[in-house]
Parts: sequence; C-alpha cells; structure tokens
Amino acid sequence: MPITLNENLPAYRILSDEGVMVMSPGRAATQDIRPLRIGLLNLMPKKIQTENQFARVIGATPLQIDFQLIRMSDHESRNTAADHLASFYRPFREVEASGEKFDGLVITGAPVEHLPFEEVTYWDELTRVFAWTQSHVHSTFGVCWGGMAMAYHFHGLPKHMLGGKAFGCFRHQNLAPASPYLRGFSDDVLVPVSRWTEVRQEDIDARPRLRTLLASAEVGPCLLEDTAHRALYIFNHLEYDSTTLKEEYDRDVAAGKPIAVPANYYPGDDPARPPSNRWRSHAHLLYGNWINEIYQTTWYDMSRIGEPQP
Repeated sequence: MPITLNENLPAYRILSDEGVMVMSPGRAATQDIRPLRIGLLNLMPKKIQTENQFARVIGATPLQIDFQLIRMSDHESRNTAADHLASFYRPFREVEASGEKFDGLVITGAPVEHLPFEEVTYWDELTRVFAWTQSHVHSTFGVCWGGMAMAYHFHGLPKHMLGGKAFGCFRHQNLAPASPYLRGFSDDVLVPVSRWTEVRQEDIDARPRLRTLLASAEVGPCLLEDTAHRALYIFNHLEYDSTTLKEEYDRDVAAGKPIAVPANYYPGDDPARPPSNRWRSHAHLLYGNWINEIYQTTWYDMSRIGEPQP
C-alpha cells in the first residue's frame, strides 16, 4: 500500500524515482474503495488447474477481488467438463453484449504456438476481445501465447519458432527496478519457462512503445510493458505450481515424445527427486504489484473505465 507524502517534500520525488509507492494527500483524499473486478479469459485446455493458479496469485493481496471466469464463445474444450464451464464460465459474447467493465483482465496462453495467429480457430473473436479491452478494461495482462498474441495484434510483434522447446527454470535480469510492477524484485529472478516460440529483443527495440522489464540471456525477453494499451505481456509462467513442469515432462515421457529434462528444475537435474519452488515469492510480487497499480489508478465509477485518466 502507498505512503502519503506532500508532493513538494524531497522524499516524494526520491521515493517515486526508486519505485516506492507514494501518493499525494490530494490524490489520497479522492480515493474511494470498492472490490476490484478482475476477469480471467482462460484459453488453456486444463481450465481448472489454470484458474486455480491465477486465483492463487491474484487473491494474495489485502484487497477484495471479484474474480470472473470467461471463455471463448464457440470454442469447445475437450479437457474440462461441460458442467464446470456452464456453471462457472461466461462466453465472451455474453460479456461483450452486457456492456460491463473490468478493472483487470488476464488472457492466458494456449497450446496453439505452432499455428500462425490468423489460423487459430477463434482468432477473429480474440481480436474483438483485444479491441474491447481498450474501452472496457483498465489493465490487461497477456500471458505466454496470450501476451504474444496481444503484442502481435497491437504492434505487429512477430513470434519465432524455436529449434527446441525452451523448458525449465531460467534466470532473468531485472531491467527496470523502479517500475511499479517490479517493486520488491531481486536483481535477477528465476522464472519457469515452457514454450516453443519466442519474441526477440531486436523486434521489440523496433517498436518504441514497448518496454522490456525482465529478460534472460538464455531464453530472451520475458515481461513487456505496453503503456499505450494499458497492458503487460509476460511470455513465461511465474503463476506455475511447483509440479507443473514435472507434469508436462511426465506426460511427454509417457507419450513417448522426445523431451529434455526441464533445465535447472529438479535438484541435481534428477527427475526422480521432487522439484523445489524457487519462484513463488516473485509470482506473488508481480501479480500483487499489478493489482496494486490497478487499485491506485482505476476509476471508482466503473462506467468511466476506458476514459483517459485526469
């Protein structure tokens, strides 16, 4: 939570430059408090596992969160029971028609990396989601393929196929310590990675409205800020449970698929030993910082979400 200081006090500028949460008395006096409405557009096949992972990191703040589950309107999930979807998820078509607004929206990854974006069966509807966020969502968080899809839609940022799967836990450098989204982060961060595609820093550099916040020398850019579209894009998986990479590895081994042992994950790189979670604290920091930034900047009157901030 922020500290309230007179904006003319030297400490106000110093702490602001360091990324400390600082608020002027005038801003503090105008704040009202209400639950934050956060949506999850869940594109993953194992929807229950994914909703649990994001609910865990989004809910670990002192703020009250109204968590809403959304799915693509016509895409049928073969891995989640129909009654679960009917009971807990709303199709985007219904959400769009209602005119309701959200303080935040997470758009997950999807197992369609091998396809050009335009060949994904629900691409047309997803581009409607992206356009809708600009008038109906205060801040959007695109994750893995979801982040790549948003960056492609808004900026033409290409994704590139990798020669082999980037799979394991990799050290990432904190490139923007004063960013409000990286408040409390270490200088380097261990992040789980599981993808067949990448975005490249030279492509990001050619798009000055994108800013890289976290990146790895081994697996490239991880976290981008897109201020113009009030969005973050993360291409890796801080939300993963301790055993998520193990489950992916065991599944592919059982299916006879060629798969390398996830790097830097098992103690001694031995799949017989239980993995240790070394990223949980940064997962809570990142999503907590995102929620806090929403709380500090969103409209109290939700009907004004999408309007320029004063």
